[in-house]
Amino acid sequence: MKVVVVESPAKAKTINKYLGRDYEVLASFGHIRDLPAKDGSVDPEADFAMIWEVEDRGAKRVSEIARAVKGAEKLILATDPDREGEAISWHVIEALTARKALKGIPVERVTFNAITKASVDAAMKKPRQIDQALVDAYLARRALDYLVGFNLSPVLWRKLPGARSAGRVQSVALRLVVEREMEIERFKPREYWSIIATLVTEAGGVFEARLVGADGKRIQRLDVGNAEEAAAFKRDLELATFQVASIEAKPAKRHPQPPFTTSTLQQEASRKLGMAPAQTMRVAQRLYEGVDVGGETVGIITYMRTDGVDMAPEAIQDARQVIGREFGDAYVPGAPRKYTVKAKNAQEAHEAVRPTDMGRLPKHVARHLEPEQAKLYDLIWTRTIASQMESAELERTTVEVSANVGPRRIDLRATGQVVKFDGFLALYQEGKDDEEDEDAKRLPAMKAGDALKRERIASTQHFTEPPPRYSEASLVKRMEELGIGRPSTYAAVLQTLRDREYVRIEKKRLQPEDKGRLVTGFLESFFKRYVEYDFTASLEEQLDRVSNAEIDWRSVLRDFWRDFSAAIGGTKELRVAEVLEALNGLLGPHIFPEKADGGDPRACPTCGAGQLSLKLGKFGAFIGCSNYPECKYTRQLSASGVEGEGDGSSAEGGQPGVRVLGDDPATGLPVTLRDGRFGPFVQLGEASAEKGAEKPKRSSLPKGMTPGSVTLEIALRLLSLPREVAKHPETGEPILANLGRFGPYVQHGKTYANLGKDDDVLEIGANRAIDLIVAKEQGGGRGRPSSDPGRTLGQHPDGAALVVKAGKYGPYVSDGSVNATLPKTMAAENLTLEQAIDLVNAKRASGGGKKPVRKTASRARAPAKKAEAGEAKKPAVRKTAAKPAAKAPATKAAAKPAAAKKATAKTKAG
Repeated sequence: MKVVVVESPAKAKTINKYLGRDYEVLASFGHIRDLPAKDGSVDPEADFAMIWEVEDRGAKRVSEIARAVKGAEKLILATDPDREGEAISWHVIEALTARKALKGIPVERVTFNAITKASVDAAMKKPRQIDQALVDAYLARRALDYLVGFNLSPVLWRKLPGARSAGRVQSVALRLVVEREMEIERFKPREYWSIIATLVTEAGGVFEARLVGADGKRIQRLDVGNAEEAAAFKRDLELATFQVASIEAKPAKRHPQPPFTTSTLQQEASRKLGMAPAQTMRVAQRLYEGVDVGGETVGIITYMRTDGVDMAPEAIQDARQVIGREFGDAYVPGAPRKYTVKAKNAQEAHEAVRPTDMGRLPKHVARHLEPEQAKLYDLIWTRTIASQMESAELERTTVEVSANVGPRRIDLRATGQVVKFDGFLALYQEGKDDEEDEDAKRLPAMKAGDALKRERIASTQHFTEPPPRYSEASLVKRMEELGIGRPSTYAAVLQTLRDREYVRIEKKRLQPEDKGRLVTGFLESFFKRYVEYDFTASLEEQLDRVSNAEIDWRSVLRDFWRDFSAAIGGTKELRVAEVLEALNGLLGPHIFPEKADGGDPRACPTCGAGQLSLKLGKFGAFIGCSNYPECKYTRQLSASGVEGEGDGSSAEGGQPGVRVLGDDPATGLPVTLRDGRFGPFVQLGEASAEKGAEKPKRSSLPKGMTPGSVTLEIALRLLSLPREVAKHPETGEPILANLGRFGPYVQHGKTYANLGKDDDVLEIGANRAIDLIVAKEQGGGRGRPSSDPGRTLGQHPDGAALVVKAGKYGPYVSDGSVNATLPKTMAAENLTLEQAIDLVNAKRASGGGKKPVRKTASRARAPAKKAEAGEAKKPAVRKTAAKPAAKAPATKAAAKPAAAKKATAKTKAG
């Protein structure tokens, strides 16, 4: 028996069908080891020795693989064909070696770019050893990210309360977003006018011509700058006679774009499908690992983490055959197209993202795929086929028109474009982020010397516009152009910025939160080199050289750590006052905007004598007066508060982090939005200092609602919770919707049911609320807050129903007796029946019994386990009731043999 190790159960299942009975294919569920989230996991004093920890889930996988290789003929590592895949294979060998599980068993490494029978069979015939250069590049990157995160983040926490953390690539991406926002804020609109004449040919054809010159001088877009100039041109043109001065028609060609790389796939999926980069990668992973197409499980796209644009010769030939069959021979170019990458730091180690079978048309597989999968596959197939199609042939026509009024000549121009042969445009046209694609306008027939009639003259006022905010697609494009990060990390970087509340998405555009501005300002002031674009790109180049075995990975770390540790040490004596003054200067235009009367923007509006400055409070930064405590003027950090809502100020006696939304019509009490220890909340009225006084009513914000989006109306609706949604169909008692400590829920008596991620506590209707309560009651709730009632996937081969649910510690799948946690790489919404069966079987095989008790999280991971959204809050008595059960995990963990506990090993790779 030969043992094969891959990353995921879905991939294992697909490959197992190809290899047959002589092979046992196991999944590692991603990485089995990681650096413990604590200080000292990377030791610069010991030449960057790294301590690796086998997590609970990883320990089970290692045990499973160790049992399988006992007596096996060989171990074959078939993880993904990139640096991360190489690292996973290396970790498996290291963990098995530490357990002395290999004992002379030969180990081979194979890679394939597509999960098809032909690709897998071909790979098995060409085994190799672990590529140590790729592993070294992984070690260097992992150590760098750790050293930055675990040394820079504490500086932020001490010197800039409210900041979450800083990362090597994420900080640079955040700087891009912040700088674009500052560029928008500095922008001064400029007035200009366009003059357009609508003209008619002798044959009655109508077209438009734009003013481009007068009196022998060229007039550009911004040259007509006011209404008086525009009116003068319009007056003359209304008196002028028009004639065709010249016509020039030039042939042109438009060539197709190359097939997708990781980043261009993320960009185009965002533009055309509205899919976030993280979502795109999850769906692409499923298409790569294997889907059931007409009874056959097969990977229908090649590996989706790549920055190469080339395709295998046989794939190009297949594409040309499909083009000829579907569109005709005229659409097949004389020679296959060859593409090269233009992006900075691109590594063309793999093929582009393409279908594994060009003849598998989207319309043929759509019925076998989930909607998102079908859309993404269609996009990939279309782009790939178009990349090998004939160019579009165009004719661009320019007509110069002379307008004569007395001795004066005014010049106008009309342009048009005609598609003579559509070529690849018959199938595909790439989307754009920030500008509209110019519509081809066909001009009527005319010739030089023809007289033209004036139909009308239009003068239109315009104002220049600031550069647009980044969308996720355009930010990915910019990061790739600058060589920041690698394509496989872009989705995670963007998600991290959102999770840490450094940016938010408004109208599909990224806007920096004040917290993100402060972090960027701090890093630019005291760690400028490490958020510079060129420095980050050069570091990526060095890591690529490591992967090519050109330089030693530890030398890269030594050079980086020498300067970085000195920069960290230089902040030890840094006083908070120095930090605030540096930020006052850097963020001045944002937090102290110019006044209309030209006065000092930092002058206190209350006392007039003090200077406004950034202050750091319990809940983060705010603006306060230098004459505190005599003057208690404060306001939120953003000078404008919420866009279009005054200045966000508090008068004397005000509080930092408080914004007045308005007054409650019913009580007349002020409604405020406040920053609290556990996040923003709304409050009705003010707290009283009198003993025994009733506390003011408060409500936290639902997950996903940003403080900037809270209006008086929304605040009043939140403060009105709980609200009655429906009557129970059996008892007639009310079903209430409310917000709890762990998120929104509905309640009937002592039964609580969490709302799903797509439910809105302010909008949930009667039918949905009744469904949640009834489903919870049928599950025997007994008054405990429930998890999501779940999504039924189908039946296990033994007949039990399989349901995927959202639990306190993350999503899991259950057959009623066995609960199997989903790995981090697997999204609950994309889980298939086949994957669920594999997970439950694996859990049962590892000894998972009825009502399994989860292990207590390790100290390093504990913060991430706290109070996840999705669990409804119950009355306070629940805490007492829950205490006995809390001991179970510790008891079970203590009973386990020492061999099953976490294993650590110092790595001295090289």
